[in-house]
Amino acid sequence: MISVSTQLFLVLFSLLLVLPVVEAVEAGDAIALLLSVVLSITGISACLGVYA
Repeated sequence: MISVSTQLFLVLFSLLLVLPVVEAVEAGDAIALLLSVVLSITGISACLGVYA
């Protein structure tokens, strides 16, 4: 089974590969998307930590 940190790295890496391809996305939108992904992952991890 793949560890959680490896899964998170793969998700973020795939997002970084997809974002430059989409030319309609401006720099601000890309930064906002990455921040929201990081905050969501942090929130989910915090909830899992409290549950465990």
